[in-house]
Amino acid sequence: MIIFHNLLIGFSAISFLIYGGGYFFSKEMKADFKRFGLEKFGGLTGCLEIVGGVGLIIGLWVPVLLTLASLGLFLLMVLGFGVRLKMRDSLALTFPSFFYMLLNLYIFWFVGLSDF
Repeated sequence: MIIFHNLLIGFSAISFLIYGGGYFFSKEMKADFKRFGLEKFGGLTGCLEIVGGVGLIIGLWVPVLLTLASLGLFLLMVLGFGVRLKMRDSLALTFPSFFYMLLNLYIFWFVGLSDF
């Protein structure tokens, strides 16, 4: 089970590092934040995703950091999912935020909290 959990953590961490970093290089991602009316939060969101991804990786050795990072990413994805629903985006556009919301909830609940 430990290997499975580490794979989930690694997958989530790498995804958030790529996606968070991608904000700073992608005109499309910046355009999405503008469409949402949240352009002033785009850079902050990208940074939080990068910090969360790094937190998940370091959290493999520092359990409290894993717990905090997964909770933070879960909450970030709750907001992202809510924005996508509010904008009435398609299922294809909405699903990733829902998936990562559930993935980080799982990491928080079944991996992070199990260390306490």
